[in-house]
Amino acid sequence: MADHGIYFDRVWKKFRRVDHANALRDLIPSLIKRSLGLKQATAPRDDLRATEFWAVQDVSFQVRPGEVLGVIGPNGAGKSTVLKILTRILRPNRGRCELRGRVGSLIEVSAGFHQDLSGRENVFLQGAIMGMKRREIKERFDAIVDFSGVSEFIDMPVRRYSSGMNARLGFAIAAHLDPEVLIIDEVLSVGDLAFQERAFERIRQIVARDVAAVVVSHQLDRVSTLCKRAILLRKGRKIFEGDSAETIAAYVNDVGETTGSEDVSVSLETMTILDGDVVKPGGQVKFRVRGLILNPERMRETGSCVLVRIRSLQSAQILFSTSTARQDIELPENGRFDLQVALEMNVEPGLYSIETGVFDRTSAKMVGDGPRVSVTVAPDFSFHGRAFARPVMKLVEVDSPATRPYAASL
Repeated sequence: MADHGIYFDRVWKKFRRVDHANALRDLIPSLIKRSLGLKQATAPRDDLRATEFWAVQDVSFQVRPGEVLGVIGPNGAGKSTVLKILTRILRPNRGRCELRGRVGSLIEVSAGFHQDLSGRENVFLQGAIMGMKRREIKERFDAIVDFSGVSEFIDMPVRRYSSGMNARLGFAIAAHLDPEVLIIDEVLSVGDLAFQERAFERIRQIVARDVAAVVVSHQLDRVSTLCKRAILLRKGRKIFEGDSAETIAAYVNDVGETTGSEDVSVSLETMTILDGDVVKPGGQVKFRVRGLILNPERMRETGSCVLVRIRSLQSAQILFSTSTARQDIELPENGRFDLQVALEMNVEPGLYSIETGVFDRTSAKMVGDGPRVSVTVAPDFSFHGRAFARPVMKLVEVDSPATRPYAASL
């Protein structure tokens, strides 16, 4: 077994729903019973009382040296609880969480600053709290301050720092710990845009050094870039595990955006890719959507139309959206229809979702989900960036005879 790594084995964690209005009322009888030596009836360790709920249920994963695991999911999925168990803030009710090796945490990076101490003093204080020896802190002090960009104010009390300065200095300290195990929370958005890029690049350098790391984040594009593997949590359970693109795709598909209207006027039944689901940047994706008009009168009232959009499965961002209404196409009054669509994938290589739905123009909401397909844009080394701009380049040799209009008379 490796010397360092993360082992999260069949972990369960429960919490109590606290009724703050009754907290004092419940506390007084409890103290009286305790003072009289009376035993209180307690629920078994693994059972739930009426006021309790499971925040994490039977979650397992393992991260070996050199691996980076992403943990994603909607609010309330259990990500924060997993994070607190990993950082030993909480203990699980069942299961095992073990971190082997020198542990570094990039979580609320400036939370432990002493406001009356200077930036310099806080560097040494925070470094010591994180397990660094004074000699190590001295050796890295200049690099930490230079990275943070607060050298001009390093001897000023941090209470006078802006929130951005606090965050930058806190991140710089944590990022120079050189851990064997790394836990990363939502710290990839600290500071301004320039510092975010430096911070992200620093994290990439750390995880490239045979570190076992876990990244808990809502920033799916960062998870996609940093992590080869990810897990998806929902209501405390792990519902999917795979490579980061597949897990992000599962997350996107799991989160519905419709209003759930019971009186949908149009039903979208099938979606068929016509010429394959792998294209080069700039290539066309052609597909056919078949649907059925369910309620012609309501369709006219609400201005229902068919929406088509492209979503990146690296970041879950919607990159393009259009509709039959925007394309001046009127759906039939009744019966079935066959909508044929061609889209140019002028995007960077990666995995994308082509999604359809029923859009209500009156309420400006999606009222019905339609089928979707995944499309791969193949790697293309002729460009770099987020969009494919169909480059056309022409080289003209200025000194050639053909480009010198007076060459013949000279």
